[in-house]
Amino acid sequence: MNWTAIWVTFKLASLTALMLLIIGIPIAYWLAYSKWRWKFLIESVVALPLVLPPTVLGFYILVAIGPHSPIGQFYTELVGHPLPFSFQGLLLASILYSLPFAVQPFAAAFEQVDRKLIEASWTLGLSKLKTFVKLILPLSTAGLLTGVVLSFAHTLGEFGVVLMVGGNIEGVTRTVSIEIYDEVQALNYTGAAKTAAFLLVVSYAVLLVVYAMNRKVWAAWPQKLR
Repeated sequence: MNWTAIWVTFKLASLTALMLLIIGIPIAYWLAYSKWRWKFLIESVVALPLVLPPTVLGFYILVAIGPHSPIGQFYTELVGHPLPFSFQGLLLASILYSLPFAVQPFAAAFEQVDRKLIEASWTLGLSKLKTFVKLILPLSTAGLLTGVVLSFAHTLGEFGVVLMVGGNIEGVTRTVSIEIYDEVQALNYTGAAKTAAFLLVVSYAVLLVVYAMNRKVWAAWPQKLR
């Protein structure tokens, strides 16, 4: 197996999940509690990567951060190298691609917090920020963990966006999914099978964590009343 590609993949997935935790919480809070009439427009934009083909999303990201775009020109002048086909560009694309997998669980968790508890906190004189930190966040831990784990798992299997924005640079943007594709193209099915099996085990373990957090494990085995 290509351990360099595995390292790049896990680094990408970890940083994506971390950035989405930071970025996704304020977005999800606004979506959960905003009373703006046209809020559904923002909700649709956030959910767009769920239905948009990865190659289409990757193409538009590539155009948006390319050397002829304002963002691309600013980044090149600031850092000294272009954003496309770099790990930083790949990270940006991964964040956009996995955004709904973090924001939607976050928002659902915030919406499930009892409104009466929030209003009671306000009545006691706590500001909205303190209420969020001391009440809403602790009661939404399961949803936050779910969003982080799902965004991590979703990034592990990225292919179309990775190939469009990051390319296939060894040690920089070459991920496990691209490694498997290249092995198949080279007719090395043994190598592809080993890497695919490794990714399968990791993905299944991640899903086990998500399901374990979102259901009562012992619900099917009720304890006898004493």
